[in-house]
Amino acid sequence: MKARLSEYLRAVKAGEIVLVTDRGEVVAELRPPREPPPIPESEDTLQALADAGEVTRADLTKGRWRWKARGLGLEEGTVEALLDELRGDRDPEGDAD
Repeated sequence: MKARLSEYLRAVKAGEIVLVTDRGEVVAELRPPREPPPIPESEDTLQALADAGEVTRADLTKGRWRWKARGLGLEEGTVEALLDELRGDRDPEGDAD
């Protein structure tokens, strides 16, 4: 096989299946790779998950609704004050005390 590998690979590339034998026993097959399955549309995937009970679909469509982050519920300026306090604990030159 080693001496004729290029020939076998050309045959496989042409769509043939090559059986590799050892003392008359088939030990391997060389074949073209399988085509990967098509990637399903996200809607199809979501519906399949819903049908399997893995997710629950929303009753209403999102429409024009957009997610708006509201922060952590802290008073305005709290984060800045905490950062300033933390930065004050550091040496501005980067030297350790």
